[in-house]
Amino acid sequence: MNREEIIRVVNEFLTEELEIDAALLKDEALLKEDLKIDSLDFVDISVIVERHFKIKIKPEEMKDVKTLAQFYDYVESKLQ
Repeated sequence: MNREEIIRVVNEFLTEELEIDAALLKDEALLKEDLKIDSLDFVDISVIVERHFKIKIKPEEMKDVKTLAQFYDYVESKLQ
């Protein structure tokens, strides 16, 4: 799975399920501050990503993930 597929799946979920404006989905976007993703939203995102990509997201590994690009990087690293 390549990075473009990761970005497509994550962004699709963010726009369709969380109703985040697609124009806000930039690499440098801060998850909490810019995208207004709270802890409950993040649980939903984690479940979708885990199911789609067949990976396990560990909350302790996510503590340093602040931007959308870092989230893509995290998912990509779990797939390797």
